[in-house]
Amino acid sequence: MSQNQITTLTARKNMVRARAGEIQLPKIVGFVFGDGGVDADGNVIAPEDSETALNNEILRKSYDSYAMQSDTVCRYQCTLAEEELGGYEISEIGLYDSNEDVLNIKRFSAKGKDSDLSMTFYIDDTF
Repeated sequence: MSQNQITTLTARKNMVRARAGEIQLPKIVGFVFGDGGVDADGNVIAPEDSETALNNEILRKSYDSYAMQSDTVCRYQCTLAEEELGGYEISEIGLYDSNEDVLNIKRFSAKGKDSDLSMTFYIDDTF
């Protein structure tokens, strides 16, 4: 993973508890989108594993599909339709589970979303 993508401490705690048999691991159900991934100068803000949410969440949406890339990587895909988030500068995304917990956070330079275009995002869940 890059320095601008992390697995949250919440996700790691759930994984270790599930491996011990204390809980059942909640399923990944969607993407979370935000526009708080950069500072006032446009520099990407590196996420920290202790974070439990995006800096400025603007939408949650079920993912479109996933594909196993290898035995240790699953790639999730989510497309924003033309009518979704038009006019926003998207700069952070993540995956969330059926408990509504954000499992990872990825930040990047702001991507302008026009209302007449769709945009597709990908996140690799890597172990």
